[in-house]
Amino acid sequence: MSDAKPALFVQQRTYRRRRMADAARMLPILGGILFLIPALWVGTRGISTASVMVYLFVVWAALAGIAGVLSRRLAPEEDDPKDKDTPTAEEEGLG
Repeated sequence: MSDAKPALFVQQRTYRRRRMADAARMLPILGGILFLIPALWVGTRGISTASVMVYLFVVWAALAGIAGVLSRRLAPEEDDPKDKDTPTAEEEGLG
């Protein structure tokens, strides 16, 4: 039996990609928390419905922008070595 230990470190590209995926998974939780914040303002005087709606729109736009950036960064790249291991439909004889 070999006592080979797995590598402690992964490639920098892989590490960043995993952290981006973690951020994408946390985005709905962050959005839920940010959307619930106006519920804390119910008893506060001086907060108008219009200001709450502006807040919600800004949060929604920011979440959409962040999701767009994350999806671009998580898209597979042309020279990604993992993608070259998977055969295409033409190589499998399906196309």
